[in-house]
Amino acid sequence: MNPEELLSYDRKHLWHPYSSVSNPLPVYGVASASGVRLRLNDGRELIDGMASWWSAIHGYNHPVLVNAIQEQAAILPHVMFGGLTHEPAVQLAKTLVEITPSGLDLVFLADSGSVSVEVAMKMAMQYYYAAGKTQKHKFLTIRSGYHGDVLHCMSVCDPVTGMHQLFSGVLPKYFFADKPECKFSDEWDVNDIHSLQTLIEQHHNELCAVILEPIVQGAGGMRFYHPEYLRQVRALCDTFDVLLIADEIATGFGRSGKLFACNHADITPDIMCLGKALTGGTMTLAATIATRKIEEVISATAPGVFMHGPTFMGNPLACAVAQASVQLLLDSDYSTQIQNIEKQLEEGLAPCRDLKSVADVRVLGAIGVVELLDAVDMASIQPAFVEKGVWVRPFGRLVYIMPPYCMNNDDLQYLCSAICAVLEEESAR
Repeated sequence: MNPEELLSYDRKHLWHPYSSVSNPLPVYGVASASGVRLRLNDGRELIDGMASWWSAIHGYNHPVLVNAIQEQAAILPHVMFGGLTHEPAVQLAKTLVEITPSGLDLVFLADSGSVSVEVAMKMAMQYYYAAGKTQKHKFLTIRSGYHGDVLHCMSVCDPVTGMHQLFSGVLPKYFFADKPECKFSDEWDVNDIHSLQTLIEQHHNELCAVILEPIVQGAGGMRFYHPEYLRQVRALCDTFDVLLIADEIATGFGRSGKLFACNHADITPDIMCLGKALTGGTMTLAATIATRKIEEVISATAPGVFMHGPTFMGNPLACAVAQASVQLLLDSDYSTQIQNIEKQLEEGLAPCRDLKSVADVRVLGAIGVVELLDAVDMASIQPAFVEKGVWVRPFGRLVYIMPPYCMNNDDLQYLCSAICAVLEEESAR
């Protein structure tokens, strides 16, 4: 197909995420990608500020990752994980156990981030079923959170900002604490934990787990909260016999400035979910990592096994490239890289604070957020970014970027300048 034929067929037959086929948003054909750039079918190049929804931390077509896929494809592209194992899965599990917070010892390999959260929620429910506390099957979370698009995950997303209000009538009803208001760099306010503390005190007899995104709330609001909040949640869960699930799908592998966001508070959750950057943005893979206690309790009671098993669980191709990606990160000076990105984003996005359409500008690690007073008009703002030569995908009132860690200062400066320019033009409309 030529570029026009490709886009025409796409408009008629492909249903893109969060989009309408009848009233579509602009879609651009990508011919190739390399480093931090996407090359469109019409020859234009865009600096990618999204790292393909936060996953391509090493940029595109990194030779180490390409080689890992090619070598594994020639040996064993896939085999069922039921009753069989292979070196890529074992090596990846070994690495994840070594680098995640102490005590997370068992790795369940899932297909995607949403599935890893579903797995974590099922683990928590089955844990208390096996412990003989069958009344403990509900969840507590915090507002402005997002945990995925499958049905059970939607029940712990913010019912408004989590994008799933439409389904509220059929979702399980769980408990929502007020969102943390104490910002990452603020002085800690002891009252910030009050809402969650009250709910856990009142309902701990029916709660199996608290689930939250540590430090950084992603697609539900792009908010950064105080590490002490996370420490307080861990202590409350310990006191009231409630598991803690840390959804690190967006924050894992350095994005917040630490290898994992839980490291900011020096806590270990009972269950951690990983995804997105796990494979460096090359293939779909996620992991749910649990303490040994979770498994021991589940295995001690009929049916004696954890009841979940995806067809493509532990796919060797995905495991091989994940191991290569994680090792590539660990071998790099990622901490310095992310500190530099943070500094560049602080400086580059600062002019947006002067725009009358802007409510807030905030940066943490390799995350930059411009929060607007009103929702963006995607039909106009997306083409405006493309015309500037950058790929930025806003949602709601949020224009944000999570660039690949390999982006240099010139490209970061250009990316930030383009955002400021487009927002200035949009605010003048």
